[in-house]
Amino acid sequence: MRTLLFGGTGDALAVARHLRGADVYSLAGLGRVPDDLACAVRVGGFGGVSGLADYLRAEGIGLVIDATHPYAAQMSRHAREACSRVQVPLWAVRRMPWQPQPGDDWREVANWRAIVEAIAPFRRPLWTMGREPLAHLHEIPAMQFWTVRCLDARAGNACATVIDARGPFDLAGERALFDAAQIDVVISKNSGGRATEAKLAVARELGVPVVMLARVPLPDADRAFDDAENAVATWRESISLHTT
Repeated sequence: MRTLLFGGTGDALAVARHLRGADVYSLAGLGRVPDDLACAVRVGGFGGVSGLADYLRAEGIGLVIDATHPYAAQMSRHAREACSRVQVPLWAVRRMPWQPQPGDDWREVANWRAIVEAIAPFRRPLWTMGREPLAHLHEIPAMQFWTVRCLDARAGNACATVIDARGPFDLAGERALFDAAQIDVVISKNSGGRATEAKLAVARELGVPVVMLARVPLPDADRAFDDAENAVATWRESISLHTT
């Protein structure tokens, strides 16, 4: 049973480290490409649903595991439709969203326009939602200075600092960042997981509001797991059944 794993997250990499030489780890190519895996690594798109379905047939893929980011909805939809077309099982590693805790001040929003409106009263936003803010550095209001943390080594400007950093982040480091950058609001996706959760704890400690981009609905999978460990254990059992 040859496995195709869609990744780009820490959970996906944890699964990929257990794959075999015949299996494939697929990445969009936006981050670091691992070079220490036993499985094949494929970088780039498939040409939509039809291209992915053709790939599954041509490569004899017997199982697809979707471990993409919770906000990579288009890839998840493509995987669901392509697997349905060729009747290949689809599993998914779906990270549980963060939940607000006592003392949190979360403002949930649905899109970029709502984010901009929500942070209008603030002066020192910390952006932790990926690369999207980089396309808007020329739109920063005169009263604001942005700190943008993402996986992109890019220069900022007179109104923004860009920090190229990958989690996990700890409480001490986040406290130091909030203090140095005088952060008065955080913008985040509700990605879940522990790697970047410390910013929420520090925001809670300091009474800093968090503008949270709501998750979009994802398609159903034949089997869903809330962490990589459970997915790997079930995958190993399935492989064993197919080889005995």
